[in-house]
Amino acid sequence: MLPVWGAGILLITSHSHLGSFTIQQARSMDRHISHNFQIPPASLSIFTVLTVLMGLPLYERIFLPFARRFTGNPAGITCLQRMGIGFAINIVATIASALVEIKRKAVAAQHGLIDQPTTVIPISVFWLVPQYCLHGAAEVFMAVGHLEFLIDQSPESMRSTAAALNSLTTSFGNYLGTLMVSLVHNYTGNDRNWLPDRNLNKGKLDYYYWLVTGVQYKPLEELTESSKETDVELANNKNSSSAAN
Repeated sequence: MLPVWGAGILLITSHSHLGSFTIQQARSMDRHISHNFQIPPASLSIFTVLTVLMGLPLYERIFLPFARRFTGNPAGITCLQRMGIGFAINIVATIASALVEIKRKAVAAQHGLIDQPTTVIPISVFWLVPQYCLHGAAEVFMAVGHLEFLIDQSPESMRSTAAALNSLTTSFGNYLGTLMVSLVHNYTGNDRNWLPDRNLNKGKLDYYYWLVTGVQYKPLEELTESSKETDVELANNKNSSSAAN
C-alpha cells in the first residue's frame, strides 16, 4: 500500500509549480480580457477548480456507465486503473507546461525581451489554461482513486489512519517539490541556473518541467503493473467461484 501512497505524493509534487512558477509566467504575459481589465495571475487556478467541479459529475454520469459495459466491474474501473489514468493525464499536463514555456521564451526572444523581465511579452496568458485544466482532470481520476484505494486496502480499525495518510500526501508532496527546486538551484549553479529569481526569461524552466515529467514515469509504470496483477487476481477469484458453484 505504501508505494501507491507514495505515488500520490509525486502527483502533488508535479503540480506544486502551479502556485509559483506558473504565476511568474503569467505575470510576464498579456493578461487582458478586455481593454480595461486584466486577469490576476493567481486567479488562473480557477480553471483547475472548474475542471474538477465539472469532471466529477461527468465521470459519474458518463464515464462510469460507459466503462461498465466493457469491464463488467460495478465500479467501472479499479482504483489502480483510475489512478493510472490520472497519472497519465498529469504527465501530459507537465509536457504541456514545458511546451508553453518554450513558446513563451521564443516569443520573448522574437521581440528582444529576454533581458527585460518586467516587460509584458505579447503572448496571451490563456496559453497557460490547458495545463491548469489537465491538472484538474488528473485530480478527478487520481485523487479520488487514491483515497478509495487506501481505505479499501486498510483493515477496519485503520481506515482513519489511511484517510490521514491521504491528507499527508499534500504536505509531503509540496515539501518534495521544494526539495526538487532546491536541488535544481544547487546543481545548475548561479551562471546556468534553470530557475533564476530575477529573470525567468533567461532560465530553463522548460528543463525543470521535463525533469518533473521524467520523475512521474516510474510511478505510472508501477501502477500499471499493479493494476494488471489485480485484474489477474480478480479473474482467478471469479473462475474459482464459478467452479465452486
